[in-house]
Amino acid sequence: MDEHGFSAGLKAGVSIAIGYFPIALTFGLLAKTTGLSLIEATAMSVFVFAGAAQYISLSLIAAGVSPVVIVVNTFVVNIRHFLMTAALNEKMQPDAIWKKALYAFGITDESFSVLATQSGGRLKTSFAAGVIIISYGSWVVFTAIGHLIGANLPQFLQASMGIALYAMFVGLLVPSMRGNRKVVSLAAIAGIINSLFYFTGWLSTGWAILVSTLVSAIFIEYISPRARKA
Repeated sequence: MDEHGFSAGLKAGVSIAIGYFPIALTFGLLAKTTGLSLIEATAMSVFVFAGAAQYISLSLIAAGVSPVVIVVNTFVVNIRHFLMTAALNEKMQPDAIWKKALYAFGITDESFSVLATQSGGRLKTSFAAGVIIISYGSWVVFTAIGHLIGANLPQFLQASMGIALYAMFVGLLVPSMRGNRKVVSLAAIAGIINSLFYFTGWLSTGWAILVSTLVSAIFIEYISPRARKA
């Protein structure tokens, strides 16, 4: 049996598929309560396949933000994938560009971690395909199941699920803030700037989130260190 073949990749990706189960299920449910159809919610998971970006998109859709702003926000949230795939390319065996493009689409934080921590030299494309196919399949399937579950909830529960989207963002943010001053500063600055835009009406919701994120990141990573050195 090939230790780094397709079947080995499937086995390595099982833990990711299991981990995606509750997150994708919740996304499908929230997509239903946001107003997306089963086809729309599933298509988002099929073509986007990016958890954080998809959740953010739901909040922007609920706020009536234009599609262009949603796409730009998604790009900013996922821009880290340029670095992840570039780093992973050094660990993968040489292969056709179209094959690299296919598995690059399926790279997430979780699949990157699994692939990047494999030992034993360069990895085969078939191993990466196994990891990505099982995790991708889990995300798409459980998105659809979550939507179907949401469709069968009483209407008053569907309406109340809107708050769960914001609760999830808080749940994702708080653990990363513990003991990390940079993350706390990043979140605080972005929150202050976004609140300023919100209460003054200078920018719409989507652009306010985008500008707040960029300004906060630039300040923390570039301006603040230079100020301390000066």
